[in-house]
Amino acid sequence: MKTEPSCPRCGRAVQPPGLWTSAWECAVHGRVAPLQEVRAPGTAALEALLPQARVPVWIPWPLPTGWVVTGFAEAGDERSGAVATVVALSGPGPLGGIGEAAIVAEDPGVGLGARLAGLEGPDPGDGFDQGAPSAKVRFDGHEIALWNLDVGRDRAVYTGEALAHWLWLVFASADTGLLMCEINALRDLRDINDGGVGLEPPFGAISPFLTRRLKPRPVEE
Repeated sequence: MKTEPSCPRCGRAVQPPGLWTSAWECAVHGRVAPLQEVRAPGTAALEALLPQARVPVWIPWPLPTGWVVTGFAEAGDERSGAVATVVALSGPGPLGGIGEAAIVAEDPGVGLGARLAGLEGPDPGDGFDQGAPSAKVRFDGHEIALWNLDVGRDRAVYTGEALAHWLWLVFASADTGLLMCEINALRDLRDINDGGVGLEPPFGAISPFLTRRLKPRPVEE
């Protein structure tokens, strides 16, 4: 059964466009880009997402050793296209066990990255980029600066701006954030359709972190 779109910031049900408005609306957050159902990992899901993407579909490349793609998500509709995308990843944690991560690209104000980071959102907030960057990654010969946000012990979050969109790297748990030492570059999966070379990501089982964090909120009585 297909899940109905929800608010990217809180997971509440959203009111679809009607006679008087072309926007989706959340009772709490007003006009929003509707969050669509999480896509299971696989080539078919990726091929369905890419034509809709109006923002990058980021993936660390090369992937950390043993890591695989574990799902996708996007916010937007047929009219807007996907104005936020998420690529979920999973693999061996740096300190043992299994780690998970989500890489988000989004237009300002969407709030999907902030939700996965555990912030009120919709964006990182004023002053997040004060001081020297905590990390840098490369894309197409350019460096992208990232700052670490203090969000508690269950996650590690790095955020910055790339190609005029927000970029978020959210790791669960916080210890998994040590993988930033291994992530040196990003690729945009949209390049698969533009002659990109060597972008054949491995897929695994669907991400528990992504499905749990983006689960629609039950209708309130």
